Order: sequence, then C-alpha cells, then structure tokens
Amino acid sequence: MSFTKYITVLGATGSIGQSTLALVRQHPDQFIVFALVAGTNYTGLAALAREFQPKIIGIHDESKRNDLIDLVSGLHCEVVVGEKACTDIAAVPVDIVIAGISGLAGLPSVMAAVAAGQTVAIANKESLVSAGGVVTDKAAECGAHILPVDSEHNAVFQCWGGWKGRQAENKENNQIAEISQICLTASGGPFLTREISEFQTITPAAAIKHPNWNMGQKISVDSATMMNKGLEVIEAHWIFGLKSDQIEVLVHPQQIIHGMVYFCDGSIIAQLGMTDMRIPISYAMAWPDRLDWGTKILNLTKIDNMTFHDVDPVRYPCFFLARQALDSGGVSPAVLNAANEIAVDNFLNGRLDFTGIAHVVETTLALNLDGDLSSIDAIAAIDEWARQEAQCIVDKGNVSKNG
Repeated sequence: MSFTKYITVLGATGSIGQSTLALVRQHPDQFIVFALVAGTNYTGLAALAREFQPKIIGIHDESKRNDLIDLVSGLHCEVVVGEKACTDIAAVPVDIVIAGISGLAGLPSVMAAVAAGQTVAIANKESLVSAGGVVTDKAAECGAHILPVDSEHNAVFQCWGGWKGRQAENKENNQIAEISQICLTASGGPFLTREISEFQTITPAAAIKHPNWNMGQKISVDSATMMNKGLEVIEAHWIFGLKSDQIEVLVHPQQIIHGMVYFCDGSIIAQLGMTDMRIPISYAMAWPDRLDWGTKILNLTKIDNMTFHDVDPVRYPCFFLARQALDSGGVSPAVLNAANEIAVDNFLNGRLDFTGIAHVVETTLALNLDGDLSSIDAIAAIDEWARQEAQCIVDKGNVSKNG
C-alpha cells in the first residue's frame, strides 16, 4: 500500500471489529482509525477510543451516553449516541468502512455508506439477504464498492480478479461470459457425521461448538444447520450478480479451500488458507493490494486429504429452504432471515429443539407473506411481520421443545 487509509469500524467491539483493529495495531503506518461505532458495549468502546484516538465514536444505546462520556473525558473525540447519529457516521467520507454490525440492525449504516459512495467491506450478510436489491442498486447508482468479508465470498473475490469494479455491469448482465459458476465451501458443522435420528436431542451447547471457526452463538447454530451457507448463497447472488444455478456449495470438512471460480474454458481457480478471519478482512482492508500481517502459512505437506461432497437435504433442510427463498424471490429471503433468527433464538433459550428450527422457517415461508421492497423502512416492516409470525408458530406449540 502506497498511502495511509482512514477507516471507520462499525461494530467495533464485535468479532469482526476486533479482528480489524488487531490488524490496525500491526500496521499503524498504513491505517488511521477515523470512527468507531458500537451497540451497547460502552466500556469496550471507550477502551478502543483511548487506544486508537478516533475523531468520532458512537454508541447505539442512548442510555449509555453519560457513562461513555465519563470514560472518554479528556480525549479529543466527538461522542454521538442513538441509531441515527451512528448511521450518519457511516456516510462521513473515509477510505474504507468496515460494516461489522450483526443482524438487520446493520442495514441502515450499510445503506448510508453505500449512498455516500464509500468502499464498504461488508461482513453483515443479513443486509444483503434481506435487502440485496436495494443495497446493490444504490451501490451502482452512487459508485460505491462492496467488498465481501465473509471468508467464502472473499475467496471468490480473490479468485475472480476480473470482478473488480464490475458490480454495476453484473447488475445488468447476470450471465458474465467468462464465468461458468462459483463454489462456496462448507465445513458441514459439528453434526456432519451424527446420526440424523439423534438430531432432536442436540443441545445448544453442542450446536455452538464449531469444528473450525470461533464464532458467535447465532452464526455457530446457523453453521450447524447450514442455514449460514444458504444465506451465503443469497448473498453471493447479490454481490457477484450470478444466478442461483451458478452458485454451487460443496461440503469440505477440512476447510482448506474456501471458495472456487469455474471459468468457461474449464479452468478452476481456488483460494486456500488457514481458518482465520483476519485473512479475508486484511484483503478487504488493503484492496486492491495485500497486507503482510505475519499470518501462519498453510503447510500443504501436513494435509492428508481434501474431501468434497454434496449437501445432504435430509441432514441440512435449512440450506435448501434458503435456496427455495432465493428462487422464489420477492420478500422470501427477508422472511427466511427473520424466521431463522427467531427460531435460533428460541433454540438457544431452550424453547425449541434443533429440528424445530427448519420447521419454523418452512412454516413461516409457507404463509406467503408479501410486501414492499423499495426501501429499508419497508424491508424492516416485512422483517418485523415475519418475526411475529415465526414467534407465533413457536408459541402455538406446533414444534417440539427441549425438555
């Protein structure tokens, strides 16, 4: 990199934010933190503010205003509180915005950054699953760059070098001539070999023990059901402008290959690497260059084998529900995402068994909810409606619960 980049980190106290700032610590000559935003963790935000000395810090939880101000007294930084003020930070021009706020709560700030024509490294898949059309249309209109941070999408991004700067073109032409298809890999989660007859007895504690990645509870459960990979298929559709049948998923338990691009001449280019989120984050931060941050190099001589197989529809029904939602279009992906979040929350709190997650999502999708997708407010309304319906399905007791 030939110049210093100013960055804004949304979700600074979360896992993506922490990995981003760890890279900044290693390269203080290449990155300057302009702004930091957090949800409720005011103590963590204050500590980061003291370390990185940003110009602005923001916290969504307005009740933490005075506590945060007390902790950063003496620092020369502006403090803002509330969703609107924090969203406005995303629009202030910087070299790159790291969008690491989880859930649909991250959508307003993603839209603000995109509308301002920013380069946005997006780790918030819910924004693209629920509002992919709105986000990518606005990106094309305003000249924003969306850089994927999910390891699989980032792998495809790295392999498909010709994709750089072609988001607007992809919006107009889903069938890019040089590409046959892409492939996202999946670990299969912690229950890849467990007997399906035992799935009803799976506990939350078991579901959050991912075999390869250290992630939050919700995304770990999504990995166990492979809903996460289904959401990634929808996300890939919007990021890369490819049709559903051009996005393949293979279960690859070793998680050495993270993504592949199949070209029309029969060539396949794959990205290999350690299971460390700092790899895709560093690529997005340094794009179009790379960042030497001292990562452990993958030792190919230590790899005994690499295996791949198709996704089992009996073992992973949630994955195929996501495929169905993408093919159905309209509000289906937003409904899918909302229903899944409700189902996973109920599972983690012991009100729903593991197999009930797919049942709640499928039953909610079958309601054929409809609505407007032209704005984030309209999408938020659909999201809320679907959440209410999904919770009603749980409350009616039509699915079995953990005893």
